[in-house]
Amino acid sequence: MAKDLFHHAVKTALIKDGWNITSDPLTIRIDRIKLEVDLAAEKVFAAEKNGQKIAVEVKGFINPSVINDFHAALGRFLNYRLALQMTDSSRILYLAVPVDIFNTFFQERFIQAAIVQYDLKILVYEPNAEEIAEWKN
Repeated sequence: MAKDLFHHAVKTALIKDGWNITSDPLTIRIDRIKLEVDLAAEKVFAAEKNGQKIAVEVKGFINPSVINDFHAALGRFLNYRLALQMTDSSRILYLAVPVDIFNTFFQERFIQAAIVQYDLKILVYEPNAEEIAEWKN
């Protein structure tokens, strides 16, 4: 499954869940810094529902080294969260993770400690059904 299909699956899942997609992708600018994930791969986009505002970074974790994917995802998550705190503090950032990766790799003790340490908000999604399996706050 190509990376852009994960993006489509999460976007569809959010729409099914009643979210309105407001930006695809969400571009964040701070002075001369422009933050935006590669359009051909994973994206950050914004959604709103009942006054709640979120941003979602979609990850597929499809590379041979899942820990390297995690390192990259965590770095992006932390940078995007900082940028949102500086520009749109009412928007909550989520890391979208496929359910199979969440149920295996994300249950490792080190990953669980990182989730707590860095206060990661996670949206667990089912790529094939294009549905949200779980919200982890």
